[in-house]
Amino acid sequence: MSSRDLDSVSAGSASADAAPPGGVLGPRFRWTSIGMCLLIMLAAFEALAVTTIMPEVSRELNGDALYAFAFAGPLAVSVVGMVAAGAWADRGNPRTALLVSVALFAAGLLTAGTAPTMAVFVLGRLVHGLGGGGLTVVLYVIVARVYPPVLHARIFAGFAAAWVVPSLIGPFIAGLLAESVGWRWVFLGVVALVALAMLMVVPVMHGALSAPDEMAPFRVARLLWAVLLAVAVLALTLAAEASGPVQWVVPVVAAAVAVFAIRPLIPSGTLLARPGLPTVILMRALVAGTFFAAEVYVPRILVTEYGLSAAVAGLALTAAGLSWSGASWVQGRFPSLTDLATARLGALGLTIALASLIATAVWHLHPAVVVVGWAFAGGGMGILYPRLGVLTLRYSTPDNQGFNSSALSIADATGSAVALAATAIVFAALRPFEGGWPFAGAFALTAVLCGLAWAVGSRLVRR
Repeated sequence: MSSRDLDSVSAGSASADAAPPGGVLGPRFRWTSIGMCLLIMLAAFEALAVTTIMPEVSRELNGDALYAFAFAGPLAVSVVGMVAAGAWADRGNPRTALLVSVALFAAGLLTAGTAPTMAVFVLGRLVHGLGGGGLTVVLYVIVARVYPPVLHARIFAGFAAAWVVPSLIGPFIAGLLAESVGWRWVFLGVVALVALAMLMVVPVMHGALSAPDEMAPFRVARLLWAVLLAVAVLALTLAAEASGPVQWVVPVVAAAVAVFAIRPLIPSGTLLARPGLPTVILMRALVAGTFFAAEVYVPRILVTEYGLSAAVAGLALTAAGLSWSGASWVQGRFPSLTDLATARLGALGLTIALASLIATAVWHLHPAVVVVGWAFAGGGMGILYPRLGVLTLRYSTPDNQGFNSSALSIADATGSAVALAATAIVFAALRPFEGGWPFAGAFALTAVLCGLAWAVGSRLVRR
């Protein structure tokens, strides 16, 4: 890619040198910004709520065996949605892809909210993951096509800020709902809000985007690779509950297939950490795997080891969400913060958090250590996560915005799903040991991923 490509990205007719009046909330972008942030807010609430109430769901539906799968499964199938949505967006107007993605998102929530068994609940989560994956990619493409590059950092900071309200009240409300009217209303209530949000977004999106004169060909091969990747990750996740040689043979084979299948879906050189866009995509996979795999066990350790309620355990997620939003606002307002600095600060926040979690699991420290420590993880992600999105668009051209955006999201989902599967295997292997050793093992594995993020951070920018 030429140096001119590194500094260019499609953004309508706006200049990249000066921000339009009013920024992302100016007359030109106001309703588009509000509509997209509302969707992000609802997705954020659902993500935080599910993490909070899963211990209760698992108990009621007798689904401890599928606990990790309920998180990793949706991430795995979301890869299929990402590839399909990215190709759809590159072929024409992404508005239709947005509508289909949101419809699947809502259908999955409805299925999970009415599930009579854990198997049906997981099925709903899979449908929800398929739609959620497409939604993520389409929003990135909309940012690339509608907003000038000078506003990219701010709109991504806006996406992160959309987590503020869910972070403040989401986990606590989810816990209260689970303890009062039941956890099912956490899903059913979000379905109604999604419908309301789409009533606002569809009129806003009408005419805001235009389809290209010539459509790119739809590459069926990429979709097939995505399906193979999803199957490999699902097999890796299910192996956590296997026994005997299967527990160790299946993960090795599934991991090899996943590495083979993901290569056509990401930029060349990603797995080798080549400087520039390949390392940006790899970094996203590493930090996402670190954060989201560890996050699943944060409420669980507070509920199972300390006997706290779901509402109280959700305070750790609230602390991380607030620090994530605050740190994201800082990186959006101070563009002088270098890419290398954001990589180091992000890795540092995750390192502090994981150290506190491992120490708490081993020595049974006060639960406040978990809450405070996990806030550092949110801060690290808030600094680094939006910057990786900015770098992806910086390295993109109008012809490959859909591919690069889907690659970023694929790395995000695959890294998280593989890390969740790996931690589930470690957790199951250490379950016979007394105390918090299963948790310590899971957190230690995510610490390895964090160490890799430290190692490749200096290669984010091509020299």
